[in-house]
Amino acid sequence: MAFPVSPQRVSVVYSDEVWRYEMSASHPLRPVRWKRAFDLIAAAGLTKAPNVSIIPPRPATDDEIKLGHSADYLSAVKAMSSGLNSPAGPSHGFGPGDNPVYGGMYEANALTSGGTMVAAQAIADGSTDVAFNFAGGHQHHAMSDRASGFGVFNDTVMAARWLANQGMRVAYIDIDCHHGDGVQASFYGSQEVLTISLHESGQFLFPGTGNVKESGRDAGHGYSVNVPLAPHTSDAAYLDAFEAVVPPLVKAFKPDVVFTQLGVDTHFLDPITHLQLTVQGHAAVVRRLRELAAENGRWLAVGGGGYDLGAVARAWTVDLAIMAGVTLSADLPALVPESPTVTTYADDLEPAEGLVEMQVRNFNERSVAQVHEEIFPHFGLTQGGRRSS
Repeated sequence: MAFPVSPQRVSVVYSDEVWRYEMSASHPLRPVRWKRAFDLIAAAGLTKAPNVSIIPPRPATDDEIKLGHSADYLSAVKAMSSGLNSPAGPSHGFGPGDNPVYGGMYEANALTSGGTMVAAQAIADGSTDVAFNFAGGHQHHAMSDRASGFGVFNDTVMAARWLANQGMRVAYIDIDCHHGDGVQASFYGSQEVLTISLHESGQFLFPGTGNVKESGRDAGHGYSVNVPLAPHTSDAAYLDAFEAVVPPLVKAFKPDVVFTQLGVDTHFLDPITHLQLTVQGHAAVVRRLRELAAENGRWLAVGGGGYDLGAVARAWTVDLAIMAGVTLSADLPALVPESPTVTTYADDLEPAEGLVEMQVRNFNERSVAQVHEEIFPHFGLTQGGRRSS
């Protein structure tokens, strides 16, 4: 492993407390994935890099949670978490399925959300250049008064609004396979946060939103950006769509903080979704995000979805190496739990592009063209991403 000579300071927010709960035995969101990721990060030697520090999370305060949620909703979550029956549970999105009620629900979600607040505060006070809370970000569907899509407290909204309240311009870029609808809804009518979501089209995947025409309202028109992608989108097609939209907008917006949600459910082995990225394709996107953050502002990163545990651990380990400027060995460390056939960070078996590749390209190119038409003029950009004269 090669450590960088002039490294950026990177803070990783983690403690084993974040994974010591379970929504239900059959729920696809398994908190043990955060332990798997940290175990691989440590086995890879990244915790020993001179520019990487580990800082513990803390529970989010009520005032921090209220940056993203109503007081009534917070009270209902606390009551249900302590075992009290609440008739308001279904109206707040709780019930069998995606968002079950479980003991300790408030404490578990306050801790993962507090980790993102710790990361945001470290960015704002200048004690770090990059902060990564991979136990956050998966709650990007949660609404102000409703749980949704495995999310209870929307830590990304809380942190983005807190940063904006400090007078910082925030560009939020979500590469999870699912549309970041909760984040979009929170900033839909304002310019305080530019939200960009690249995701599998809502025609095919929960939450069914995220079309290009969802571009904001009133003062926020043009500040909500969606790039819906076709099922079976592979590395090259994804990167083409990313390059056509994200760098021009981020550079035009000139953020103080680049805030990224790094979901890994775009991976071709993910059991829930239908995109076809490899770990190396995901990493190529993260390298571009690192470049954009270096050009435009500090970098706050959270995790997100991802339900193949091995792919998640490999991707977030590679992501941290990119953040820290560390070159990893190609091979996984010994004694890391993985499939016996997986021995490297990169995927040996590329997903086949097949006969649908042209259809994928056509679908994605239409999305990009619509973004250029709907969004770019608000930032003085031409369809080629240049400043209009």
